[in-house]
Amino acid sequence: MNSEFDVVIIGGGVAGLSAALVLGRARRKVAVIDGGTPRNAPAAHAQGFLTRDGIPPRELLAIGRDEVRGYGVEIIEDVVHRLRHDKAVELASGRVVSGRRIVMTTGLADELPDVPGVAERFGADVLHCPYCHGWEVRDQRFGVLATSEKSVHQALIVWQWSKDLTFFTHTQQISAEDREKLTGLGIRIVDGKVSELAVEDDRLTGVRLVDGELVERDVVFVGPKFVPHDRLLTQIGCSRTEDGFVAVDAQGRTDVDGVWAAGNVVDPMAQLVVAAGDAYRMASALNFDLVLEDQGATLASA
Repeated sequence: MNSEFDVVIIGGGVAGLSAALVLGRARRKVAVIDGGTPRNAPAAHAQGFLTRDGIPPRELLAIGRDEVRGYGVEIIEDVVHRLRHDKAVELASGRVVSGRRIVMTTGLADELPDVPGVAERFGADVLHCPYCHGWEVRDQRFGVLATSEKSVHQALIVWQWSKDLTFFTHTQQISAEDREKLTGLGIRIVDGKVSELAVEDDRLTGVRLVDGELVERDVVFVGPKFVPHDRLLTQIGCSRTEDGFVAVDAQGRTDVDGVWAAGNVVDPMAQLVVAAGDAYRMASALNFDLVLEDQGATLASA
């Protein structure tokens, strides 16, 4: 097994594999380290990825792994314990690998509201992105569970996929202006805290309030809190944006020398195809950075 690489990519989702494909084709020695817990694992299908629309997420990753292996990329199924300042990566298995460059494509976690039924149904009939799943549930009875000031915006978007829409204020205060906007579109507003989502025969049947009222719904949209998987970057002091995500320049460099990042750990709103494209752009810039370094070394030794 190799221990030294041109590039070590931490995170083997679509962003990491896209970067690996570019770098492998650029004849770089590349390792991708992945612990096997993709963010979209609860979803049965991934939508909106041209030529792969509707593919099961794990099948998409399996295809990607096979493609990058064809260019000599090593896939390491392990968990990173520590990222050191000397660009050495300590794995849970005890193995240590190092790279001239480190790429972070570790993504993010969806922190869901503490309402019984939300986590259990997430990815099935509890959803957060209409562009990912709206077509599949179109014209059903929708609910939007308010979790932040952005929930009204979410309701205005999902209205495109179903006009039978109920907005549950839950723990949020809604302004008079927003109430008028929602009701003007025919969106019902239900005040009061939600106690649980009702489920029967492995399907969502409604939203229950603390007073016992059950509002029948087929689908509930919820806005998770996006939490970046940036523990490793914190270890080496990478800066963050005001939103708490990894700060990078236009090419994908962090402010720690030799460490790059792409995908949802940088941009929480990037869908699969966007994260893949972001990583492609970043990997191209990174390869040119290595080209300049290699050429400088060659000229110095000439």
